[in-house]
Amino acid sequence: MTTPLTPPRLRNDCFAMPQGVEWVPVDKALALLRARLHAVTGTEALSVAHAHGRVLAAPAVARRSNPPRPNSAVDGYGFAHAATGDGVQRLPLLPGRAAAGQPFEGAVPPGAALRILTGAILPQGVDTVVLEEDCATDGQIVAFDGPVKRAINTRQAGEDVTEGAPILPAGRVLTPADLALLSAVGLGHVQAHRRLRVAVLSTGDELLADPAGQAAPHQIFDANRPMLLALLAGWGFDAVDLGHAPDDADQIAARLDQGAQSADAVLTSGGASAGDEDHVSRLLRARGTLSSWRIAVKPGRPLALALWGGVPVFGLPGNPVAALVCALVFARPALSLLSGAGWSEPQGFVVPAAFSKRKKAGRREYLRARLTDSGQAEVFASEGSGRISGLSWASGLVELPDAACTIAPGDLVRYLPYASFGVRSGG
Repeated sequence: MTTPLTPPRLRNDCFAMPQGVEWVPVDKALALLRARLHAVTGTEALSVAHAHGRVLAAPAVARRSNPPRPNSAVDGYGFAHAATGDGVQRLPLLPGRAAAGQPFEGAVPPGAALRILTGAILPQGVDTVVLEEDCATDGQIVAFDGPVKRAINTRQAGEDVTEGAPILPAGRVLTPADLALLSAVGLGHVQAHRRLRVAVLSTGDELLADPAGQAAPHQIFDANRPMLLALLAGWGFDAVDLGHAPDDADQIAARLDQGAQSADAVLTSGGASAGDEDHVSRLLRARGTLSSWRIAVKPGRPLALALWGGVPVFGLPGNPVAALVCALVFARPALSLLSGAGWSEPQGFVVPAAFSKRKKAGRREYLRARLTDSGQAEVFASEGSGRISGLSWASGLVELPDAACTIAPGDLVRYLPYASFGVRSGG
């Protein structure tokens, strides 16, 4: 086994904003995160059988060709093509057969044929196979119409993958299909990144952690923590639940200490702005290395980024709609980079709008949206950031540019399905 490797920690100034920067455009914020973060997870040798969802730490190279030898693609009869010609062909059958895992011992002489099954290695003397449905036989002779194409119904050695060829790059998040490929080329183990561990903390005196509890009029149930924990699990990370902390600096600090000891990154929600009750920002500024990024985005804006005990902290807005949008747009690619999987960008699609909208310049906007049966993007009836039901109603986001724009039904807009952020939708 290879000794696990631990990458260097992030620099204390990795989140520092350039002098004089006030509002950060979305693209610049993403570019800064991409430039300043790197993988923080160590690597380990891992059985392919247990590698689903893991991130390759080194390129995978085929140990064996696939297929390793020429074989038959169908059930039929094999022979040497050079011994055949036009018209009806009648070839004597050799006794025995070739089957997958049961190779024929010996050679097939020119002008003779052999019963051969799908996946069987082509015996010496066989380079062509005729499908059994195209043949007639009495057990002694096989007949078929010629001419036939040379090498028809056969697979050549290495026609899929050749021995020594790179098959999967470092940073690949392994899928079930990848496990099949790795196994087929003789790789039983891979070098993989350890799963990224991400802790989640909700803060605020107004929050109740237990949705089954009794809430006073001034209290609300914590919607962010279950949402963020589920997002992280869906992204293939190990989610660590730090629970809920009231607006108390010592209690928040204790939870952050716990997160720094047990995780590679921390997501907090609430208290990330600069108001009187924004305890997370104030605490991170006093005891951590805080950089408050005022991002020109709606919903969202404040994004508190800091290191606490050497561990990156992403302070998301407390509003669930803004928390989800910021998690998808900013946290997901950043966490992907920290995990060793590289920077991830959502795949968008240009579709006709099924709504009207007039937007001012200055901020990029993300509207909760879903596609109609005719492939148009409709948006949630209210843009209110407190309308959590819109997150469940939607199957993605419509992204509107930083510049001013006026959208009328039928105009083309960019639609980002939740799936492009690695999230399943219920629609």
